Amino acid sequence: MTRGFSLTVGASMAAGMIFMMQVPLLHQASTFESNLSSLRIPATTPIAWPNVGSAAVVIPALGIKRSYHNVVLPIASLTKLMTAYVTLQKLPLNPGESGPCININAGDVAFYDAIAAQGQSSAAVAVGERLCEDQLLAGLLVHSAGNFATLLANLAWGGTQNFIAHMNADAQILGLTGTHYVDVSGIGSGSVSTALDQGELAALLMKYPVVRAIVIQPTVTLPVAGTLATYTPFVGQDNVVGVKSGRTDAAGGCDVMAMTFTFDGQSQLAYAVVLGARGGDLLGPAGDEALALAHSVVNSQFAADIPAGTVVGSIGWDNERVNVVTKLHVRIAYLTALNGAQTHVDIFPQTGPISAGQVVGWLSVNDGSNLRVPLTVVHRLTPLTLVQRVA
Repeated sequence: MTRGFSLTVGASMAAGMIFMMQVPLLHQASTFESNLSSLRIPATTPIAWPNVGSAAVVIPALGIKRSYHNVVLPIASLTKLMTAYVTLQKLPLNPGESGPCININAGDVAFYDAIAAQGQSSAAVAVGERLCEDQLLAGLLVHSAGNFATLLANLAWGGTQNFIAHMNADAQILGLTGTHYVDVSGIGSGSVSTALDQGELAALLMKYPVVRAIVIQPTVTLPVAGTLATYTPFVGQDNVVGVKSGRTDAAGGCDVMAMTFTFDGQSQLAYAVVLGARGGDLLGPAGDEALALAHSVVNSQFAADIPAGTVVGSIGWDNERVNVVTKLHVRIAYLTALNGAQTHVDIFPQTGPISAGQVVGWLSVNDGSNLRVPLTVVHRLTPLTLVQRVA
């Protein structure tokens, strides 16, 4: 019996020693108190989408593609963007080059007379006149000359039907799934697309230096037609550098507007697209809406530095707490109309001492680049033990 008692007492003492060894480790989990207001991140600002029709904003360098009511609609003379693209695919052209030329014949003059009589945009031509690729592209993109679209189709692929087949093939290759063409000028309602497709096509076309040099011009001068003005609203104003507009009764007013702006010290190019504008001469409302849309985006810039050591909250136990700070210096820059940079903190709960400099979580800033910044503490913190809390 004495032996059994001794074993019992020994076991109890051993258990007690084990318990006392574990007491310092029996800490409650830490808590985190956020103070993200110190970052002063502004709220999302509204985008000036049009009241009717559809629209899109594309900023290629920033990876931005946004659309509003992105449905398939007739696109009128925006069709000529693909006419220019297919031509340049077949007949590459650099600024200062004229490219291959075509001699105007009686059929070309008769075609001009016919579409001019219908009120379609066109440029006068004369038998024997020699027009080269650079002039045809300028007349097409600046003055929206429908007869020049046909002349380019003949020059590049020997006729409009073959050319239209290439337009649709290229649309599929480029992933413009809402786009289909039935003519080279857009005069019919069968040439259709979406605002986002047209924004992406314009951005691709504007990679050609020759196109950039053409669409910024307010006028184009041709041998017979003389000096003709652009139909694209606001070219040369408010940093607008092109690119194309169009209108028909079926399509309403359409505009693809390219605007330069500086973002976080870098020059960028934004595209605002409006399809299906109504009212007035159609082009005016489309241009006004595209300009307002572009301004609402490019003027919504926010940029700020988050220095290392910026306090985002505190971590600890009861009244024993330590500041949680950013470990690295980062810079955020975004457009509040598009991103609205959401901030979020993930903290790892602690059940033991926290060392100075220890990473205790992450700050995520979704400004379009999904930044993750490690969070640390400024000095060591040791939680109270169970015995200390009980006492």
